[in-house]
Amino acid sequence: MLEDRTAAPPLIGRQAVPTPPTAWPPAYPQGYAVVDVETTGLARDDRIVSAAVYRLDARGEVEDHWYTLVNPERDPGPVWIHGLTSDVLEGAPLFPEIAQELAARLDGRVLVAHNAMFDWSMLAREYARAGGAAPVRQRLCTIALAKELRLPLPNHKLESLAAHYGVEQRHAHHALDDARVLAEAFQPSLHLAAGSGVDLPLHTCRPLTEWQDSPSPSAGARSSYRPASWRPSRKRPPCPYPNPGRYEPGGRLIQGMRVAFSGDTSVDRELLEDRATEAGLHVATSVSRLTSLLVTNDPDAATSKAVRARSVGTPVVDEAAFMQLLGDVAPQEAAPQEAAPQSGE
Repeated sequence: MLEDRTAAPPLIGRQAVPTPPTAWPPAYPQGYAVVDVETTGLARDDRIVSAAVYRLDARGEVEDHWYTLVNPERDPGPVWIHGLTSDVLEGAPLFPEIAQELAARLDGRVLVAHNAMFDWSMLAREYARAGGAAPVRQRLCTIALAKELRLPLPNHKLESLAAHYGVEQRHAHHALDDARVLAEAFQPSLHLAAGSGVDLPLHTCRPLTEWQDSPSPSAGARSSYRPASWRPSRKRPPCPYPNPGRYEPGGRLIQGMRVAFSGDTSVDRELLEDRATEAGLHVATSVSRLTSLLVTNDPDAATSKAVRARSVGTPVVDEAAFMQLLGDVAPQEAAPQEAAPQSGE
């Protein structure tokens, strides 16, 4: 079922591409793993059904590539997108069976993907389920790189990036072909960035250290696929305490404070939210002047929450500091109010 294809790499695109500079930026990474995964859906509990990796050297030259199907042990989701039915996946290896081989191909390299946060999140969750962690320390999103380079694209779909460099798409939504297309489009972008002195938009990857599985639908169950904007709704008990205001740096959290989260965390996001709720805090889904605290490991990121926090002066702490604060949350001086629904903010 595993395939390790090490044939000669394909030509990069069908149009003229930037000539790599003679003097290569010394701060650039030494290698890349261009990744694409197909999944049962887009939610926290969805699973990987296929994965592909193109390994590139420091200058973006293809070294080899690899592809595997993965048995998700559940309904395969949007078959009309990825084409992988339950029958096709029945004999495929489980993720723990390919985890070591996949890790060897990611180790020591920057993970490159189109919408890299999604591919990284799916991989991080699969490794957490398997009781391990992916050996990835940084990721690079080709959408972010295209924006940094100001490429004249009509949109930021993979097909538009491919067309810009004349790269032929042969089998869209097949992990191996999507990874090939991305590898071929990434190389000229990398050369353009290196020749222009552009800093690569690298982001730190924080492997999950805890995982809780919720019951998974069986292989015959209804598909879990949802549109990209869908996020599973969690019924969280309303916070019984009024908002005491903003967190004072150096002080204690107080029951009722509104806490928002943004970006990667080493502890799974929903576990952090559960702990905050159990401590008497209100988990906010957005940031406003009423938000007491934003928890993020990347305060300078361009996420909507981080940008909003900077604009309204919401205090920011990282995950480690927040975990320490959670151990000593001050009680409300006033008696808890009658539990009443609060807004998502």
